[in-house]
Amino acid sequence: MCKELKTKVLRLMPATSNGPSVHQESHTDVAEILSCTVKALKEGAVVGVPTDTIYGLACLAQNSEAIKKTYDIKGRNGQKPLAICVGEIQDIYKSEVLNTDLNPFTSLVGVRIPDHAFMRRLCQMCGEPLALTSANISSHTSTVAVHEFQELWPKLAVVVDGGPIGDQSRLGSTVVNLSVLGKYRIIRPGCALSFDG
Repeated sequence: MCKELKTKVLRLMPATSNGPSVHQESHTDVAEILSCTVKALKEGAVVGVPTDTIYGLACLAQNSEAIKKTYDIKGRNGQKPLAICVGEIQDIYKSEVLNTDLNPFTSLVGVRIPDHAFMRRLCQMCGEPLALTSANISSHTSTVAVHEFQELWPKLAVVVDGGPIGDQSRLGSTVVNLSVLGKYRIIRPGCALSFDG
């Protein structure tokens, strides 16, 4: 199903109530974009993807080489952990032991379940957790459109263009530590805390 495409930038239209759709001028449908992205991930590649907050870099969480590539692409300090991304809460229990290269300096794991139809379907099709981080050079501004991380494209197997996400999301996701029963601590304030709605 994943035929050779003319470009590795695959364009989705913004999500509708039925999930993401494809721009009229594109000959690549959502199923093929998902198929190509899953194929790249299964081959150990890193991909650029839209989420509900910002654009991200994703790879298979259980693939040590792909995790190393992700750190190298971002220029990220190896002591900073990566979050895992799953499609549904019950998917957390599918992996009893996570790759130790994912978070070598902490026993805690960040878990992300994006409110984004394409990402949730991608996670389900992979059948295992993704490692997910922002699509930018480490410590640079988060990206809300694919052209904002264009310098990373040559290092990515696929870039899925879900359209502009919205500048209000540039803060990224809010990170909350829930590791102590009955307590929480905000580790990183993000767009959930800045939302006035």
